[in-house]
Amino acid sequence: MYKLLIRPLLFLFDPEKVHYFTFSLIRTLSKIPLLPSLFRGLYLVNDKRLERNLFGLTFKNPVGLAAGFDKDAKLYNELSNFGFGFVEIGTITPKPQEGNPKKRLFRLKSDSAIINRMGFNNGGIELAVERLKKNKGVLIGGNIGKNKVTPNENAVDDYVICFNALFNYVDYFVVNVSSPNTPNLRALQDKEPLTHLLNTLQELNSQKDSKKPILLKIAPDLTDEQLLDIIDIVSETKIDGVIATNTTISREGLQSSNKKEVGGLSGKPLTSRSTEVIRFLSEKSNKAFPIIGVGGIHSSKDALEKIEAGADLVQLYTGFIYEGPRLIKQINKSLLNN
Repeated sequence: MYKLLIRPLLFLFDPEKVHYFTFSLIRTLSKIPLLPSLFRGLYLVNDKRLERNLFGLTFKNPVGLAAGFDKDAKLYNELSNFGFGFVEIGTITPKPQEGNPKKRLFRLKSDSAIINRMGFNNGGIELAVERLKKNKGVLIGGNIGKNKVTPNENAVDDYVICFNALFNYVDYFVVNVSSPNTPNLRALQDKEPLTHLLNTLQELNSQKDSKKPILLKIAPDLTDEQLLDIIDIVSETKIDGVIATNTTISREGLQSSNKKEVGGLSGKPLTSRSTEVIRFLSEKSNKAFPIIGVGGIHSSKDALEKIEAGADLVQLYTGFIYEGPRLIKQINKSLLNN
């Protein structure tokens, strides 16, 4: 029904406007008695065999919603009714920011892909915290970044602000230094600044009554040498894992007419590269740390390939938009039958 009727209608309109319309629609429908239960009945797969225990957390199933969809923690309770085992909010920055000028979100229908140059548009850390206080039991990841106006030499300060503010309201943290849409952000992936950033957060973490897992989200465009650096950094800083991968700046093999739009590319064109990065990290590190696999998951087969490559959990974003909520159930059912 989604792919035959709903998606063709939604795809007639501007993608960013559709995103906000869909949010409003889901929120409204979720207030109608019995509808949330109906959604859970349609999409949620309850089976103990799907549980995953990682870095001290229990995930009801290994299929999560990636950061970028619910940037401001507005809809995580309602989205969990579609069967997600966890929801990652953000990227959140200390101060509110509008992001890059519109138009900044583009569908590449011929490639089953999206290009975005949103630029960490969000309402800031204080608003997110207020919304997270209303959590009804959803396992939440907090994806944190720096404000656009903060120079890289002061970037650590922004991550520290977000870390401290979110600490009591998220189950794990994700350090985002890999978005291509904030100027010079990816320079923070270099070994020296990244090690300093992660060590600073780990030092803060150790001062808390109980530590929270910290993961690093990396770009798919890193070279093998840079990926080996990531393995060294994870070992040195003792963070809890890696999310592979963010969007790509590559445009190789695209067919759509708007393929040259500036921004990060997500969707099917990222499927193979994301899986390659997962396999490389898993093999070269001898499975030394957990990996959350994200990028181009549009089918159960895509998800299983990432898990076979070394991912412990997977996340959806563009696949959720193109394939609809049934994809979550299909992946979980496939995992039970595999």
